[in-house]
This record gives sequence, structure tokens and C-alpha cells, in this order.
Amino acid sequence: MTGLVANAVRLALFAIVRNKTRSVLTVLGILIGVAAVVSVTALAGGASAKVGGAIDGFATNALFVNPQPTQTSGAKGKATGRLTDADARALSREAASVAYAAPFLSTQVQMVYQDRNVNTMAAGSLLPYFPIRRYTVDKGALWTEADETLKTKVCIIGGTVADKLFGTDDPVGRVVRIGVHPFRIIGVMARRGTSPFGEDQDDRILMPIGTFRSRIMHTAPGRADLILVSATSEETTGRAEAEVRAILTQRHRITPGSEPDFTVNSQAELRNMQRGITDALTALLLGVAAVSLLVGGIGVMNIMLVSVAERTREIGIRMSIGARARDILVQFLVEAVVLTMVGGFLGTLLGVGGTLAAGKALDWDVSPTP
Repeated sequence: MTGLVANAVRLALFAIVRNKTRSVLTVLGILIGVAAVVSVTALAGGASAKVGGAIDGFATNALFVNPQPTQTSGAKGKATGRLTDADARALSREAASVAYAAPFLSTQVQMVYQDRNVNTMAAGSLLPYFPIRRYTVDKGALWTEADETLKTKVCIIGGTVADKLFGTDDPVGRVVRIGVHPFRIIGVMARRGTSPFGEDQDDRILMPIGTFRSRIMHTAPGRADLILVSATSEETTGRAEAEVRAILTQRHRITPGSEPDFTVNSQAELRNMQRGITDALTALLLGVAAVSLLVGGIGVMNIMLVSVAERTREIGIRMSIGARARDILVQFLVEAVVLTMVGGFLGTLLGVGGTLAAGKALDWDVSPTP
């Protein structure tokens, strides 16, 4: 039996080498299918972990309050709800399950220091923003409540901004210009790295929201694009969400049956939404990869049928000198197995290598599993 298999392997390898082009095309179909399955599985897991990590950049008990367009009877048909600093203060003061609430505004600005300048994202908020976002200061200090009240022209910069404007020098205490206004740098944030969407989270500036409105955006007093909320604990997040809805419904005079002019989402809801989207995309891509693998398998089958048809003379000669039907079957079966094994091995190498390269380029934590 061993001799039969060894002879079949020898004949199969000889046939593969003799028909190089056909063998390469057969292997290529399996290779692409296997590589697709390996890479899609690993990259989907890496993407899910990366996006989940970005969501986890907030406190686990975080809530997000956004203005919501509502249907009106006016000419425009819809009006966008408005959030304010007063809403955030009311949530902190009246909601028993809310630990922090911070209004938020942002825009793109140019920061200038001597002969250097950088375009970056500037944001305005209040001190509770830092524990909600889990931001810490690597150098210097946070601004004070007095800075918020007096609208002091101070700012805290990210590590990328510090690198571009100051290199290895300490930026704390330096005066920069944003627009026409001088700002004193009082701190540098601890580095956060790149987000799942390729955004440099260290390429930004933070300042008191009152200063931001009056010096940068010149917008209506008290206006906020977003309110970030943190519950007292992860267990009280649901209760905090209900309290936020009740307080804002009362403050915004939302009548029963009317559509609210705000939305409230929890981190868990964002996580579930992200997981659902990732699972759907993974299933879709795995389906495409599985079809590729199936096409590769059908390709092997067709090639072997053609091979049998082309080698009827060889089969007849072998059977005339004593070969049995089983011997012929084993030979072609071994030939097909060798081709698929080579394709599977090379496809695994390509899938793992491509996945690791893509993970490094995208800064994703990927774990390819053959």
C-alpha cells in the first residue's frame, strides 16, 4: 500500500511539473481563496478591536447628547435642536446619577509660533471633559475654573502639535497665535495615537469653551455642538440616561407626543452598533472570500477533468500493463491533493503576510489565524 501511494505521488509530481502552466493556474485559484479567507478574518477582527478601542477612549459610563433635527410646520420643514452650557450645568446639578457633563465645540484653526505654523483641530469645553474623555496632561497643568469664568486665553496642546511647533523644546509657557489672538500654552496632553479612521488624536488643541466661542468661533453665547456626560458608575448608566432625557425634555419644553430635539446614546449602544456593523461586514467579506475559495475548488475539478480527458492514452497503456482502476484513481486524486495543498500553503503564507503588512500600515492589532 505504501509503495502504491509513493508511486502515485511520484507520478502526480511528474504530471504537475510536465504541465506547469495548468498547474500554476490551478494553484492560483486555491491560493487566492485561502489568502482571502485568512486576511478577511484577521483584518475584520483588527478593525473591530481598533474601533472598539476608540469608543473605549471614553469612560465606560459615558453618554453622548447630540442636537436632533425635528419636523416643523415652517417653510424649511425641519429645525435643528440646540444644546447649551446651561443644559450641561443642569445635568450636572439635577441628575443624581450624572457625575460630569461637559459642552463641546470644535473647528479647524491655524496656530503660529515664530516662523512655524500648523493647521489643527481646536476644541472648547469645560474641565469635566477631561475625565469623561480620559485625557491626562503629560506636561504642565489643566486650566482652572477661573480661566473658564474669565475666558482666559490659555490652551492645552496635543503631542503632534508640540512636535511640529517646538520640536524637542518644552512648549509650556510659550505664547502662540491663533487667528489674531495670542494664547499661552499651559499644558501638553498625554499621547493617544491614531484613531481607527486614521485621525491623529494628538493633533489638536483644547481651551475653555467661553474663550473658544469669543476668540475662535465667534458664535452665540452658550451654544454647544455636543454634550458629553459621565454617569456616577457603569451600573447607573441606564438611570443616568433616563435622567438626562427627562431633564432635557423639561428644559427644551418637549410636549408629550412631540419629537425631541436631542438624542442620547450610551457607550454600550455605540459598542453594539459598531459590533453589528463589523459583524455584517465580516459576514459579507467572508462570503466573498468563500466564493473565491469555491471557485478555486471548481477550477481544480475542471482542470482534473481536462487532465483525465487528455491522458486517456496514458491511462489505457497503464491499464494494459496491469494497472487497476483504483491505481489510476489514486494517481489523479493525489495530483489534485498536491495541487490544493500547495495552493493552500502558499495562500496561507500570502494571507498571513499581507495581513501583518496591512496591520502595520494601518496600526491595527491583527492576529491572523490560518
